[in-house]
Amino acid sequence: MLIPKEVKNVMDSLKRAGYEAYIVGGCARDFLFEKEPNDWDVTTNAKPEEITKVFPDSFYENKFLTVTVRTGSKNEKLAEIEITTYRHEAEYSDKRHPDSIQYANNLQDDLERRDFTINAMAIGEKSEIRLNSAELQRAKLSGYNPKFETNSKKPYGESAYWRQIKIQNSKFVLVDLFDGQKDLKNKIIRTVGKAEERFNEDALRMLRAVRFATTLNFSIEEKTANAIKKNSIWLEAISKERIRDEFVKIIMADNAAGGIELLRELNLLKYIVPELLENYGIQQNKHHIYDCYQHAVKSLEYTAKKKFNMHVRLAALLHDIAKPKVKNGEGENATFYNHEIVGAKMTFQILNRLKFPNKDVEKITKLVRFHLFYYNVDEVGESSVRRLVKNVGPENMEELLQVRQADRIGSGVPKAEPYKLRHLKYLIEKVSKDPISTKMLKVDGNDIIKVLNIKPGPKIGQILDALLGYVLDDPKKNNKEFLEKEVAKLGKLSDKELQNLAEKSKNEKQEVETKNDQMTKSKYWVT
Repeated sequence: MLIPKEVKNVMDSLKRAGYEAYIVGGCARDFLFEKEPNDWDVTTNAKPEEITKVFPDSFYENKFLTVTVRTGSKNEKLAEIEITTYRHEAEYSDKRHPDSIQYANNLQDDLERRDFTINAMAIGEKSEIRLNSAELQRAKLSGYNPKFETNSKKPYGESAYWRQIKIQNSKFVLVDLFDGQKDLKNKIIRTVGKAEERFNEDALRMLRAVRFATTLNFSIEEKTANAIKKNSIWLEAISKERIRDEFVKIIMADNAAGGIELLRELNLLKYIVPELLENYGIQQNKHHIYDCYQHAVKSLEYTAKKKFNMHVRLAALLHDIAKPKVKNGEGENATFYNHEIVGAKMTFQILNRLKFPNKDVEKITKLVRFHLFYYNVDEVGESSVRRLVKNVGPENMEELLQVRQADRIGSGVPKAEPYKLRHLKYLIEKVSKDPISTKMLKVDGNDIIKVLNIKPGPKIGQILDALLGYVLDDPKKNNKEFLEKEVAKLGKLSDKELQNLAEKSKNEKQEVETKNDQMTKSKYWVT
């Protein structure tokens, strides 16, 4: 892993201007975890107005002391780099936003305000650091022996110690005041300082803890987890949009199913999708080996394994959301009539409550509504498949089949795509294709009437059939200028000649349709 030149240039420019500069937060965490950061953040003791003087091509349009610098990089992740002044944050009256933001005196103060230890590390160049004797002794006792000069200056207090690392063949130092590197190594999510204080400052941090645990495959430290359970109600103070964004990141993780279960265990799920909790412990019938909640989580697990998109993942999680409401009877013969219809209404309400965009709400609701389609190879014909495609939309059919696969795996069956689902895929593609017909031509009956100056009659259909034969032989001939010239020629043929030509075209059409059908069947391994 290398620090990109764009980031290095930003840090060097700040230093040349007489300021400190460190990469910090999530990008420092990801860098040490040998994972490419999605974006890069730099922190400094320079004030925003001083930063903008160093970087003329920058903008400062927020109240968080953050300046965005344009680097000119073609890499989207490096085109803009955010630089934030060291800062303090005051009380959080609304459990989300600090009442005020103030400049901090040093890097230690800035790192102390951060959420988790793995996000409270900074990386800077060695030349910036000078340790006093007490700090050097602490470093040695911690098992590290940085070869830095010592002096009496205490830039970050007695608690600071520094670890030397090598990056890009240059020597940098890692600023780690809260054992973030140790937690990173042990894969632990732990708050900086007292967990309850961190969560009372910003309740969204509870959801972020679950998100980091899910996406990084970490565990949440016991005191931190207990504080989340105790303070989970404060999630009600957070905007639905922010909850939605964190929830989607959990859903899109490889361990999405584990993330949902962690939300339940930490009492957070009831403030996001309480309807899902109503499924917990609700037994199903002989077609399922899991209860309703486990079935939903298992279905989501399959979609994550297959890297399916957000629409499919959410539809898989919510497709049976209404089963507790419509359940009739107990044991292996229990029924859940119309759960897909009621479930679609509930899904619509859930997604709107979480402020999902309308287009996402519409698609996911549709996938839930039609997930229970019936199909047997010898019982359902093309007309039924056409109706399904019309209801769901041809653009949504692949995702609907993916939800069905997840539903099967979530029910405990060993195979996601049996023969009948492959056969359905074949039929869907078949009925979704435009039929081979004269409607494909760039001319129609009115054009023929105009060119030949004749009245409507059987001859027009014969000419169109003949033209279709030309286009099937060579698709490039399907342009209006060429076809109108051919109309003039065909108009001079006798009725017998024209009839023979039209009949030949119909035979060619049948051959093309048969060949296309065989190719589609072989694509899905059906007969």
